Amino acid sequence: MSCSNPSYFYFNDPSWVLTTIIFLLYFTFSVLSDPRISQAGLYCGDVKAPLKANYVPSFVKEMESLSQLVATSNWGVHFVNSTVPIYGFAQCFHDLSRTDCLLCYAASRTKLPRCLPSVSARIYLDGCFLRYDNYNFYTEDTNPKRDTVNCSSQYGLVVGEKEKLELSKSVGQVIDNVSRIAVSEGKGFGVGEVEGIYALAQCWKTVGVNGCRNCLNKAAKQVRGCVPNREGRALNAGCYLRYSTVKFYDEGDKAEGGNGSFRRGAIIATVLAAAAIIMLSLSASYAVFSRLSKIRRERSNLGPISTSLSRSSLNLNIEGPESLLVYEYLPNKSLDQFIFEKNRTQILTWKQRFDIILGTAEGLAYLHGGSKIRIIHRDIKSSNILLDSNMTPKIADFGLARCFGTDKTHLSTGIAGTLGYMAPEYLIRGQLTDKADVYSYGVLLLEIICGRRNNVFREDSSSLLQTVWKLSRSNRVTEAVDPCLGAVFPAKETSTVLQIGLLCTQASASLRPSMAEVVYMLSNPTTDIPVPNQPPFMNTGMPDSDSSIRSFSTNSFVSNALKKIGVSRSSSESSSMRSDGPARSEEPIMEV
Repeated sequence: MSCSNPSYFYFNDPSWVLTTIIFLLYFTFSVLSDPRISQAGLYCGDVKAPLKANYVPSFVKEMESLSQLVATSNWGVHFVNSTVPIYGFAQCFHDLSRTDCLLCYAASRTKLPRCLPSVSARIYLDGCFLRYDNYNFYTEDTNPKRDTVNCSSQYGLVVGEKEKLELSKSVGQVIDNVSRIAVSEGKGFGVGEVEGIYALAQCWKTVGVNGCRNCLNKAAKQVRGCVPNREGRALNAGCYLRYSTVKFYDEGDKAEGGNGSFRRGAIIATVLAAAAIIMLSLSASYAVFSRLSKIRRERSNLGPISTSLSRSSLNLNIEGPESLLVYEYLPNKSLDQFIFEKNRTQILTWKQRFDIILGTAEGLAYLHGGSKIRIIHRDIKSSNILLDSNMTPKIADFGLARCFGTDKTHLSTGIAGTLGYMAPEYLIRGQLTDKADVYSYGVLLLEIICGRRNNVFREDSSSLLQTVWKLSRSNRVTEAVDPCLGAVFPAKETSTVLQIGLLCTQASASLRPSMAEVVYMLSNPTTDIPVPNQPPFMNTGMPDSDSSIRSFSTNSFVSNALKKIGVSRSSSESSSMRSDGPARSEEPIMEV
């Protein structure tokens, strides 16, 4: 695809229409709509509808039926009896006006199709809830596999022990109050305020009083864990519970009429029209996809192709100017979303973080010595660790990988990798060994536990390595742990893992453990861990530590390493491989 002819891509790719509509719709919401349509959580099921089930038209029919019910009663349930049955449910929160309810439902309806062709999905906006599934879930009040909590907040954290205690006390009181109101008054809804902390509890109308009580009891325990965040939401199968230091709910009916009513009516008309266009686009795209799939299936049945593959011993010629590396579908995309994004919808638990750390170490150990060919990855970083539906890590993007002969001590090569993860001996002298991957892994380990990037090239702040090292020297290393974890992590185990991270990032390559040794230390918590030496602190004024370096002269870099480094964007990548895996933003290519 030529950069000089962008119109070729847009007008020959049918998905651009749908993408443009969703973008414009999202922009309209951001500018004109009530903030209660902000997304708190979107969860797609793992099971996909078979192609022959004709699922998309059934989904469109279900959404249309729910639209009529919401327009009449602010909530509704509906069932479509198709090859794969669809049970649908939608409900606006009790404090929303009819106009705001329609806006909220329209917003959720335009976002939920992202999950197709999954046969189940749910979306929580801050003013409404929409769910569909292939079984009758209407009386389900809790779901251990799907219930979650969202502790993200644009208002940050409360600092100071006294303030934390006060916040914790007020949060506990206010969520207990609103939960009691929601159950005792029989509406399944309650709002309240205690010492400047506001809360809202909303149960779904299908769960009944007992289901509401059970769901809110669980939600109250979940959301207490968000302190010291200034905001928290529990997103459960049968209810929604939120607290915030800012008032976010409405008391009493909103006034309807006047210019505001006219303006909102126009917005609703626009939104519903856009939603209808999206549904029609989905149906059309589905029909085209079905036709193309049928043609592909017919071609796959041709005997000569199978015979040809057998004779060639699978030495495929896969024809054309490019080689494609196709990954398995990984619904959770890449690790960086879960540890660096400001508006994280899911906070990784300590166990999830440890499993990702161990799984990545096992993968690297295999590359370095588990097969006949030793491989150095050269670009281990959070965006190259992909996660499947069980949050199992998969090492990705082997475009910079190099084979490493068993008879060699190191490779002298051009520098390629990502600033902030590159070992000093490789960055300065171009000497590449498997210990370069060990260093990158150590940086990644610290980032996973601490929840912050290793901004080694910013003059206005200490690098992550420097921070963890200083805290380690004063026996306060657990202070570096991601605040989102609160106090829910094993202090001794965490301290041990951070020490392993420092071992991997020592300035001397010979002192770093092998990846096999790292796996052993992580898997055997009683093993004595050596005391690490100081890691390198390279604050050289580079603007961005996550910028990829694809190729440049070693001498050029050395001459500039002790001075200010000049950075410019390149127009094309030097890598010859392209990966058709989960969608991820392209890394900028840096030339030094």
